[in-house]
Amino acid sequence: MGIVAGLDSSAEYTSIVVCDADTGTVVKHGHAEHSGERDDPQSWLISLGKAASTGQLADVQAIGVSAQQQGLVALDSTGTPVGPALLGNDRRAQTAAADLVDALGGREAWAQAVGTVPQAAHPVAKLRWLAREQPEAARHVAEVMQPHDWLVWQLLGRPARRVTDRGDASGTGYWSAATGSYRMDLVELALGHQVGLPEVIGPAEPAGQTPEGLLISAGTGQTMAAAFGLGVGVGDAVISLGASGSVCAVHHEALNDPTGTITSYADATGMHLPVVRTLNATRVLRGTAEMLNTDLEGLSELALRSTPGSSGLVLLPYLEGEQTPELPHTAGSLHGLRRESMRPEFLARAAVEGMLCGLADALDVLRRRGAQVRRVFLLGQAAGLGAVRAAAPGLLGAQVVVPEPADYAAIGAARQAAWALSGNGQPPQWPAAACQVFEAGEEQAMGQAVRQQYVTVREETYPGAFPA
Repeated sequence: MGIVAGLDSSAEYTSIVVCDADTGTVVKHGHAEHSGERDDPQSWLISLGKAASTGQLADVQAIGVSAQQQGLVALDSTGTPVGPALLGNDRRAQTAAADLVDALGGREAWAQAVGTVPQAAHPVAKLRWLAREQPEAARHVAEVMQPHDWLVWQLLGRPARRVTDRGDASGTGYWSAATGSYRMDLVELALGHQVGLPEVIGPAEPAGQTPEGLLISAGTGQTMAAAFGLGVGVGDAVISLGASGSVCAVHHEALNDPTGTITSYADATGMHLPVVRTLNATRVLRGTAEMLNTDLEGLSELALRSTPGSSGLVLLPYLEGEQTPELPHTAGSLHGLRRESMRPEFLARAAVEGMLCGLADALDVLRRRGAQVRRVFLLGQAAGLGAVRAAAPGLLGAQVVVPEPADYAAIGAARQAAWALSGNGQPPQWPAAACQVFEAGEEQAMGQAVRQQYVTVREETYPGAFPA
C-alpha cells in the first residue's frame, strides 16, 4: 500500500515512527524535545520539524497525529492564540470545575449530559477558569482546539474546515461519546459566549490533504492512539501505572455513570474506552521504598521475599486521598501490624498488594457495568518490577500482559494513517505488540484470598464508601 507515519506530540517531545502500511513494520524513527515553552503551540511545531529533519517523512503517503490530551488552545478570530495553551496537567482550574458541577445541578447532571464530571484537566473547566481569571483574553476567544486538532490544522495549511476525532472530543467535557454531539450550552456556561469547535469526524475519515498532497488522518489523543497501537480490543483492559493510576477497557457502548467514577471516552476505532482513575499507584511504591531506604527495584526484591498476604499486613494506599472510592480527604493506613510482621519484606509486599488491590477496585467498577476483562495490559515503569508481575494476575483476576517498550501512541497514529489511506471499512491488521504474558496459575486462589482480606479491611475502615 505504501509508507505511513505517526507523529506523537507529548507535553515534552515529539516522536515519529514511519511504518510499512501493510505490515506495520517500523522502518524509521525521529525524536525531538520541545525547545521552547511547553505551553507554546509554536514549540510543538518546531519540535515536529526537528524530529523529521533527517528525512523521516520522505516517501510517506499519509500521516496520523497523536498528541497530549485535554490541552486548550484558544484562538481569536484571526486564528491566533489569545495566550499560552492551557495544558492537560494544569491544576489551576480545580475551583472552576467545582463551580461548573454546581452550575449544571451536580455530578449526575454532567454524567447524563456528556458522560464526564468536570475536573481541572477538562477543557470545559479551563474555559471557565479563563473567563474568571483572564476575562479580557476570554472575550476574544472565537475558536477552541486541543493540541492534536491544532497540529492537524497546521499541517493542512490552516484551512477553513477544522476537525477533530471522537477520542479527543470525548475528553473535552462538552462532547458526548453516547450521543456523538457537542453540548454548546455547556461551552457557553463555561466561557460566557459561543465559540467555533472542530467538526468531529470518523476514525477512518481523512482530515484532508496538505498543500503538497500528503493525506492527514483524523488523529486522536495519546490514550486512544496508544490503545490502537497496542492492538487492544473487546475483552482487554489497560492499566497505566503512573504516580496515579488509570484503568480503561474497550467496550461497545458509552458508560454514563451518575457518580462520575467512570469517564466515558471514545476510542480510535468507533468503540468506547471508559476510564476509572485512582490517585495512588506508583507513588505508593516510591513512598514505601524511600521509607525502607531503597529504590523500586530494591522494594520489589524485598517484596518477593514475603509470602502473599504480607503476614497479615494490609495497606490501604490512599496517600493523596482517593477518588475511587471517593475519599478526597483521607490518608493511607496500615492494618494488621503484629510483632512478627514488622519486617521490611512484609511492608514491601503490602505496598505492592495495596497498590494492585486499589487498581482492582477500579477494574471492578468497569466489570460491574458489563465490561469484559479477560486480559490486562500493564503499562508504566512499575510494570517491569518482578513483585508487581508476580502478584498482579491473582489480584486482578485476569491474564496480565506487559508490552515491550515502544512508541505505542505514535504507532497507533501511523496505523490510523494507514487505515485512512486504504479506504477500507476495517483498520489494517498489524501484528500485536510484543509482550510478556503472566498467568495466575496455582496462585489464583491465593490472590483472591489476599484481595478479600483487603476488601474486608477497606469496608471496615470506610463502610459504604466504595461505589456500588
